[in-house]
Amino acid sequence: MPRSTSFVKIILLPVSSSFKNASGLDAEGHLTTAYDIALMSRELMKHEKIFEYTTIWMDTLRDGKTGLVNTNKLIRFYEGATGLKTGTTDEAGSCISATAKKGDMHLIAVIMGCENSTIRNSEAKKLLEYGFKNFTLYVPELDSLTITPVKVLHGIEPEIMPIVDKADAIIIKRGTEGSITQQVTICEDVAAPVEEGQVLGKIVLLINGEEIGSYSLKAEKAVPKMTMGRAFGILFKTLIDMKM
Repeated sequence: MPRSTSFVKIILLPVSSSFKNASGLDAEGHLTTAYDIALMSRELMKHEKIFEYTTIWMDTLRDGKTGLVNTNKLIRFYEGATGLKTGTTDEAGSCISATAKKGDMHLIAVIMGCENSTIRNSEAKKLLEYGFKNFTLYVPELDSLTITPVKVLHGIEPEIMPIVDKADAIIIKRGTEGSITQQVTICEDVAAPVEEGQVLGKIVLLINGEEIGSYSLKAEKAVPKMTMGRAFGILFKTLIDMKM
């Protein structure tokens, strides 16, 4: 699951997990959803060190006396697999949160309630293949020419230029790159004091009128409020500069 909103239609559901134990074993009221598993997986993936463990296929313990094999068979048999977690109980069935990376795109496929691990692995592979085949990463090139200064009311400077952070890549449907448009909204004015990083507007990316991503326009620096003391100081400095 990508960090940014993608063109894939996402329905934001409330978190509905209820954990009754730390083992994951069946218990009354111990419930989760594929959506919540995907959310937790995405957060875990932000810590890249986890992949040093989830990509291990075989290992040993006790000086080699005990062998361990990863229960996620995709690690060995699916190119680009990076993890992440399997689980099987009587009530939940055979489940997996499968992650894979091809190029710069890292996807999550959550499969739950399968009869066995063979089916869950096959379905996870199908879902990952669908994602890699039909979607791609797009790095927006934000049009800086559409960004104009914002008037600062009662500030020591008359205006401030909004800036935008480097745009994160988003996932879009393949072939829709040429349909992307940008919509810029900027405040006409803002009252001082203005804080550095204060939001002054935003750039919205659209495909056929549907929002696929947005980026905040922020104040590049702080602008203090004009006071009598500051006004006198500026006037005094101006007079000194003129004499020099």
